[in-house]
Amino acid sequence: MRGVPTPDLLDELWREQSCWSRTANRMKQHIERARLVALVLVVLVAVLGTAAGALTEAQPTTARVLAAIAALGAALLPTLRPAWSGSNLRDWTRARSVAEALKSEVYLWLARAGDYRHDQDASRLQDRTDKMRGDGADMLRYRHGIEPEQRALPAVHDLPTYFAVRVTAQIDNYYLSKADRLQTSLRWFRRVEIVLGVAGAVLGVAAALVGASFASWIAVIATIGTALAVHVSSTRYEFQLIEFLRTAERLRQLKRKADAGVSVDELGALAVLAEDVISVENQGWMAKLAEDPPDHQLPADEK
Repeated sequence: MRGVPTPDLLDELWREQSCWSRTANRMKQHIERARLVALVLVVLVAVLGTAAGALTEAQPTTARVLAAIAALGAALLPTLRPAWSGSNLRDWTRARSVAEALKSEVYLWLARAGDYRHDQDASRLQDRTDKMRGDGADMLRYRHGIEPEQRALPAVHDLPTYFAVRVTAQIDNYYLSKADRLQTSLRWFRRVEIVLGVAGAVLGVAAALVGASFASWIAVIATIGTALAVHVSSTRYEFQLIEFLRTAERLRQLKRKADAGVSVDELGALAVLAEDVISVENQGWMAKLAEDPPDHQLPADEK
């Protein structure tokens, strides 16, 4: 392709990038599933434990069954934490970093930007991508059974098409799309938190007027609300939303400059800057997600 010494190099890198991207996606799904299961367990343990206490005298057998299920759920919670923290979280961010770095190099080569202005720079592309793949060699076990997606190389062949294809897709199809989904998720969680707050207030009034029989359920409501807050905190939804919107706006500014009519050298510099913006954003939110999140644990009086 356009004088590349090894004609299959870009196809190979594009397949490799697909494998790493799909690997990272699978790892992320495992992490998100473990967090969701932990959230559900916390809610179930709180509800079933309180229900068992309320039914002790009226239905002792049912109460014992509920208490046993709640105890089992509480015992399972600590075993789930390694699935979304520690080495699993760090390995996921590393796999994603390899995938994004390979994609960046391929796009820069296709655009002939930065260090890839001439055909002879293909050896530099080979060296850089070999190092990236070497850095991720210890994670190849996660790629077992993953095949590359069947897709053509991006339709980029110069600097103008780089901005039309790469930058436009990042803005519209990735950052703004992701931001919309995050806003929807945050709105849903906030509505649930409001409902829980109202329910807790109603139960408090009922306990004051009718008797203490409702009091134990106030603690359940509080536990569920805390679990939701911990879940939102551990997924870093708000941080990601801010980062995605900020990056989309920065890329939009660079695209406006590129579309305004600048020299080839300036256009190349803008392309490199766009990849730097994408890289910095990726590193920022992945580093934030790689921090060990708070535990999905019950308050001391619910354990």
